[in-house]
Amino acid sequence: METSIIIAGFGGQGVLFAGQLLAYAGMDAGLHVTWIPSYGPEMRGGTANCTVIISSDPIGAPLVARPDVAIALNQPSFDKYEFLVKPGGLLVVNSSIVSSKTKRKEIEAVYVPANTIAEELGTVKMLNMAAVGAMLRRQPVLDLEVVEQAISDHLPPKKAHLANANLRVMRQGFEAAAPVATN
Repeated sequence: METSIIIAGFGGQGVLFAGQLLAYAGMDAGLHVTWIPSYGPEMRGGTANCTVIISSDPIGAPLVARPDVAIALNQPSFDKYEFLVKPGGLLVVNSSIVSSKTKRKEIEAVYVPANTIAEELGTVKMLNMAAVGAMLRRQPVLDLEVVEQAISDHLPPKKAHLANANLRVMRQGFEAAAPVATN
């Protein structure tokens, strides 16, 4: 099993932390991981993305041209990564600020109001956790409980007081991405 994930948005949306959290959770679960951050010179407000690979086998190369999963937290990220997701892959879209819908039929897309969920349960700065929760519901590369434990274990000390709020937001994102039953 090997899953490549690109998380992309504006600086300040928690893009790098979301990727780092998944990498820590993968390591804690005994898997092989890579995490490569990338951000513009502006940091907050500029573009930011990171690539995470989680694998049961050693990872040959950390670069990803066609990810299995893309999480697009803003419109420019949707525009850039929508067509790069592998056929059969997953596109998680922050529908709070991205109005576009994918036209691709060979990928799964899930639209989660990440900003809204985060604002209702804490602060909009936690929108990344709503998107990660949604991804885990539709592409369970890691168990939700493993990622929840990683929040508790790896949140920086100065942010430790936000652990429970992050957990609530991630769980709500997970629930919001539940498949809709059809009759």
